[in-house]
Amino acid sequence: MNHLAHALLAGDEEDLQLGGMLGDFVHGQPDPVLYPSRVIIGIRLHRAIDVHTDAHPEVLAAKALLPSPYRRYAGILLDMWFDHCLARDFPRWSGQPLLPYSDALRALLWRHDALLPPALRRFRGYMDFHQLPAGYADRAVLGQALAGIGQRLSRANPLDSALPVLLAREAELQQHFEAFFPELRRFAREWVERHTD
Repeated sequence: MNHLAHALLAGDEEDLQLGGMLGDFVHGQPDPVLYPSRVIIGIRLHRAIDVHTDAHPEVLAAKALLPSPYRRYAGILLDMWFDHCLARDFPRWSGQPLLPYSDALRALLWRHDALLPPALRRFRGYMDFHQLPAGYADRAVLGQALAGIGQRLSRANPLDSALPVLLAREAELQQHFEAFFPELRRFAREWVERHTD
């Protein structure tokens, strides 16, 4: 899952949301001197969600829909596509309007600037420019984001041409998302209950 999903799955607590955003940018064991304990729990939740997602039958079935050479990058593509699915129907999944939620998430990153690694500070600038994560509801923004990820990868890849491939399988991918996301929400909620006081 991508940034919007990780923030939503962290629930309403800001420290857990911040940890959800830090999850892709903090490597190894989070430093307890640098990060508050609840932020570290949020980072660990992010990692648990990623492991659960990668092994889920609905996600594996969705990955199998992608032809070569896109299947090699199916993890990236589905993370982004599922955030697109979540963004375009956000009030149904969250009970909140997307734009204020997205603005609040970026404001959270600004309030905690001192905790952000340099890579997340750079990405925050990209988020501000494209009004992410709300921007993921827009297919054009999604296509630009995929191309940008492709440019940052070290080897040649087809991410800049992936959006039409995803759109051609939109109905099937939506079915897998609809089956998977409610279960993922239960997983995240139960994980938080087990790992917090």
